[in-house]
Amino acid sequence: MLTIACWPFAIIQGTSADPFGTSGRGFSICETQRRREQSRRERLVFVKSSASIRRLAARNRIAALFAFASLTIVPSAGYAQARGALAVPDAAQSAAGMETSAGSNRLRALIDEALLRSPIVLAAREHWQAQTKVPIQASTLPDPEVSIQHFTVGSPQPFSGYESSDFYYTGFGVSQDIPGPGKLRLQKSEAEKDAEYAKHRYESAEREVEEKIKEAYFELFYLAKTLAILDRDQDDLRQIQQIAETRYRVGEGLQQDLIKAQLQATEILKEHAMHHQEEDQEQLALKQLLGRDPDSRNIEIGDVEATHLELDSSQLAQMAGNGSPDLAADRAMEARSAEALKLAHQGYWPDFTVGYSYEKTGPGFNDYYMLNLGAKIPLYFWRKQTPAIEQAALEAASAREQTAATQLQVSTDAESSLVAMRTAERIMSIYRDGLIPQAETSQASAMAAYRVGKVDFQTLLSSVLDLENLRQEYYRSLADHEIAIAKLQQVIGDGR
Repeated sequence: MLTIACWPFAIIQGTSADPFGTSGRGFSICETQRRREQSRRERLVFVKSSASIRRLAARNRIAALFAFASLTIVPSAGYAQARGALAVPDAAQSAAGMETSAGSNRLRALIDEALLRSPIVLAAREHWQAQTKVPIQASTLPDPEVSIQHFTVGSPQPFSGYESSDFYYTGFGVSQDIPGPGKLRLQKSEAEKDAEYAKHRYESAEREVEEKIKEAYFELFYLAKTLAILDRDQDDLRQIQQIAETRYRVGEGLQQDLIKAQLQATEILKEHAMHHQEEDQEQLALKQLLGRDPDSRNIEIGDVEATHLELDSSQLAQMAGNGSPDLAADRAMEARSAEALKLAHQGYWPDFTVGYSYEKTGPGFNDYYMLNLGAKIPLYFWRKQTPAIEQAALEAASAREQTAATQLQVSTDAESSLVAMRTAERIMSIYRDGLIPQAETSQASAMAAYRVGKVDFQTLLSSVLDLENLRQEYYRSLADHEIAIAKLQQVIGDGR
């Protein structure tokens, strides 16, 4: 009985998640007893598979052109999602949109939670609220002084001379310090500027925590996508390893191919463990920002799509100047320094004291009534008031320079984030519309050709690794794009 070796190929059908149908590809190898008949059979299979490869390549080129034309006509249609899909059916698009919306809502919920519970935000908010209590204190007169006097004559004993001397008296008095003209008003204004500064620092803390929440969220999104890609690559390598093992059994492959496949599978396991470690670290950082316990349940991360932000440099400069809480805080501090300088000039004016007392004498003698007026004269003005004015003037100049430096820093940070955002957009377009579709076509062709022995194992392995790296880099660019927008919104605000 003659047993003929056969190598049937499964039909390749593209889907949105798997454009080249790699998950449905199968094969079987019958045992051969006659090498000559097997060789003739494989030549026939190769002819059929070559035609299949040509049809596959043509179909992929048409799909790529259609996707590129669709993106050109409707540039806002969104970015391709998981596994480098070029065309997504209506149902899949609807599901992806719902998942993306859920991910956006989840991120918004995390930000709201952080603004309510983050220790950083709470500390800044309470400090601002404490500073709002200072202006009324600073504008209030000093506490009055109440005094009682007992004056005796001839003996330290109480009431000595009560009936015999007109110098004896028991007195009651009150006195009030009154600061010089304009000092209370300037002190109140200075305290109000301190409260305004604290308010802007609180807003800056909110912006900072929100940016850190977004950055940690997008990093976790990238790590989740990377782990999914590694899981898929493990499946591909397992399939390749089975093909290599089958070829080796029939004497057409090398043992080195099996070893390389096993080595690469182990390398992916190592990368998987390293990315899990990074994911755990990002989870801890996110929980800290939210004020949660480190051992609490991990935070779920939804899908992310690229944010479309239309902004030019002129608009950015204006929004950065008006929307930055750091710049507003420095401007408040500059205004406070100006008020402090005015208050230092008022130091040349004396402070006053007004007092009144009633003195009760013994029987038969007239009572005493006393009005006191006093003034603190800035006698040593060259040692106190003049240096104080010079100090305040230097502090005001320092505040002005700090405001100018912060304005430059804010403009630079905003422009840098805008450049990073635009660069990430271009890189994502290159990956989505060019590199990933080409790499998927290359991998599918290499897989089909390797089965019939027309390419070596290293070529097939390289195509798999290239596609893996390109997919990871695409999601890295997407995460960097969203992080750049988050940093930009930290400066200009997000319009909420």
